[in-house]
Amino acid sequence: MQKSFLPLFFLLWVPALLLAQSDPLASVKQKMDTGDFAGARALLNSVLETDPKNKSALTLRAEARMGQDDYYGAISDLTYVLELDSADSQALNLRGEAKMLLGDDEGAIDDFEKAIRLNPNYADAYTNRGLARYNIEDLQGAYFDFSKALDLGPPDADKYFNRGLLKAELGEYVSAIDDYTKAIELDKEDASLYNFRGVAHYGAGNFKEAIADYDVAIKLDPEDPLKYENRGLARSALEDYEGALADYSRAIELDPEEPDTYNLRGVVKFNLEDHDGAIADYTRAIEIDNTNPVYYDNRALSRMEKEDYQGALEDYTTSIELYPQDPETYYQRALVKLAMNNQYDACLDLKQADTRGSVEAKALLKKHCK
Repeated sequence: MQKSFLPLFFLLWVPALLLAQSDPLASVKQKMDTGDFAGARALLNSVLETDPKNKSALTLRAEARMGQDDYYGAISDLTYVLELDSADSQALNLRGEAKMLLGDDEGAIDDFEKAIRLNPNYADAYTNRGLARYNIEDLQGAYFDFSKALDLGPPDADKYFNRGLLKAELGEYVSAIDDYTKAIELDKEDASLYNFRGVAHYGAGNFKEAIADYDVAIKLDPEDPLKYENRGLARSALEDYEGALADYSRAIELDPEEPDTYNLRGVVKFNLEDHDGAIADYTRAIEIDNTNPVYYDNRALSRMEKEDYQGALEDYTTSIELYPQDPETYYQRALVKLAMNNQYDACLDLKQADTRGSVEAKALLKKHCK
């Protein structure tokens, strides 16, 4: 009876062995799926030693190299694939991706266009060309590509997100909200989708709707400081300064080295008439980044409220040194000088502001600088 089982055992085992031998790339794909790109490359190197013109192996090795950020190596493999078969649209699309990741958007677009000519229904190539066009600020071209990718399908959250982001950048906030909503319907657990829809709502002036989206985004991802900062902006727009203060403070806890958040919290404290607190926040922002004139302008406003005219004068002067084109800063410095009874220098600043287009400065010139 034992002998009768042996043939059956071999019938079950031998085909599996033959299958493994006939598809040496199966284990490669498994390693790729688990992120073991080094292991995949090692296996692919073995395959290519015996079959150096194996297009599938070369393409997979290019993908493995991209997984390890070896974009030049990936381009080399894909270029060889295209030497073997110039009509390989997948290789063209992948090489375009590698070029785009190296910052060569023009070269990437050339590859994507060739892939699309070979395969006019290649949705991924349209998406990738749209991303490259976005990078070179060809927004209308990117808009077309993202829409074409959606037309070709299948629909997915990323495709709607891409087009929504572009629409928002073009100021088409209502239409962007529609795309983000469709993306959310396909992926309800992606916090970034709610965050970006909140940004679009904010841009459209829908501050309550923006806060509702930020609430969901924060619930899904409570450790991202940007989401708290965004909600703080919306709360500030509704003059909920206490709520905004709490959001900015939480954002600072999560990322204490972001100067803009200190600046924004300083603005809230200014509105709450906590000028000492505002000055402390603006000062911290300046300590982190002393090249942003806005931080000096804002600190000067708080110093003016405390009648620290010399401090305000110094801040406006630094702001002008950093950005001498802004008429508002000359105008504000002129107000400080008038408060210090320095009419002559104030008039010089008012003339500078007037030259740069300040309507307010023109009125004060008539009053103080005859």
